[in-house]
Amino acid sequence: RQGSGKKMEDTFSILYFQKNGISNGTLYKKTFIEHFEQAPMYVAVLTFLGFGVGTVFGYLRDFMRAWGLEKRNVATEREQQKDFVPLYQDFENFYTRNLYMRIRDNWNRPICSVPGPQFDLMERVTDDYNWTFRFTGRTIKNVINMGSYNYLGFAETDVNALKTVTIELQKYGTGICSTRQEMGTLDKHIELEKLVANFLGVEDAMVFGMGFATNSMNIPALVGKGCLILSDELNHTSLVLGARLSGATIRIFKHNNMQSLEKLLRDAIIYGQPRSRRAWRKIIILVEGIYSMEGSIVRLPEIVSLKKKYKAYLYLDEAHSIGAVGATGRGVVEYFGMSPDDVDVLMGTFTKSFGAAGGYIAGRKDLVDFLRTHSHSAVYATSMCPPVAEQIIRAMKCLMGLDGTTQGLQRVRQLGKNTRYFRRRLHEMGFIIYGNDDSPVVPLLLYMPGKIGAFARRMLEKNIGVVVVGFPATPITESRARFCVSAAHTREMLNTVLNALDELGDFLQLKYSRYSKSSHPELYEETRLELED
Repeated sequence: RQGSGKKMEDTFSILYFQKNGISNGTLYKKTFIEHFEQAPMYVAVLTFLGFGVGTVFGYLRDFMRAWGLEKRNVATEREQQKDFVPLYQDFENFYTRNLYMRIRDNWNRPICSVPGPQFDLMERVTDDYNWTFRFTGRTIKNVINMGSYNYLGFAETDVNALKTVTIELQKYGTGICSTRQEMGTLDKHIELEKLVANFLGVEDAMVFGMGFATNSMNIPALVGKGCLILSDELNHTSLVLGARLSGATIRIFKHNNMQSLEKLLRDAIIYGQPRSRRAWRKIIILVEGIYSMEGSIVRLPEIVSLKKKYKAYLYLDEAHSIGAVGATGRGVVEYFGMSPDDVDVLMGTFTKSFGAAGGYIAGRKDLVDFLRTHSHSAVYATSMCPPVAEQIIRAMKCLMGLDGTTQGLQRVRQLGKNTRYFRRRLHEMGFIIYGNDDSPVVPLLLYMPGKIGAFARRMLEKNIGVVVVGFPATPITESRARFCVSAAHTREMLNTVLNALDELGDFLQLKYSRYSKSSHPELYEETRLELED
């Protein structure tokens, strides 16, 4: 894949690296397949045309609002502040009031139950075209949840499963009211950190109360002025913010493109810092395990090879991959059969596969000891609350088999089966989907702006909750629905969703793929799909 998926050389581009393949030597120990199909030309033309029509009508409505012909609902600058620097960016504000508002009802939907494989949704309606909402008092029951990051199904309310969490809640209460460096380190935090280090196979780990802050507040502690950050162009906002706060020089390489990364590494070694030409104090590569908008998996073996070749550091964000991939849920390091020692900084969150909150940094003991005294999260942020720590401990022990069962391994395997089944069926139906065949994040491309709202609304009418994503979270021409597969989804639930997608895909004409459909769909009705070695 070249770039961020906007420009593809082939109609159906597959990154297909055979075991011991010629192009990558023996770096890959298993087949690695990713799909990034380019839409037909007419789809691109109609997408731009749709945005063009929306823009024209947006300016027309702005003209009507300026002359009092239409009510102005959006916030505006006060007359007394006309000489101040504007608070609102012109284009973003234009997009919000004229395009986003038309489909705003598809976001921020309030649920009133645990976000498991199904949830209950509070019904709301609007009387002013999505500027405001009111609740009807009705609850939409048993909506199939295809949007939450509940990969292993640990977001649950089973009394027996949460027994230890209840005990810790009664013992410690809900809050710490202090930072880790003051009175906020409990025995539960120490227990959790030892367990995380054991789970990942590293020397030490440190946990934090917020996943986003784990990146944004720790990267500035690791690099600063005179350092160079090489960041994947599709990295999460938390990584981007952390890089910007650090004061280091930032250079962007194309998504999962090793030629682009190596060129930046080579130039950094040859030319050094701008003007002075001094050597960089540190060079650190920032990547994610699974990219949450693309569903792609980092090409870790090649990146590790490059970082060793050019003596750089590697920071790996496993927010979406820890628990979700790998034979025992230990993330992309295990997925590729590599050693944790190959990665200098292992980062992950507990907000997804573990059904909790917070994040961790793991690696060598001297790295973690440094962060204990220099991390902004350790110095200023409130510690993780004990019931949340206990939830992570119980989920991690389940994954490791320390609870005396194989339930954790069964969840990982079930997630893999569900992921491959769901992706295969979508391919057969003719949808364009992005990402790796083993990624539980499944983006389904919608493209046209008018289809974003229609898709989400009609799916909800069928009692299926989905997440739709558009600009600015994605490129303006790559609007999509993002499905998150869970181990808690039954085959019946997935088939219900797939049948609804098949019907809706025909109705909205979303089946853009020119990849040939399977002539034997019945093969995928099997109830047992074994994990690959």
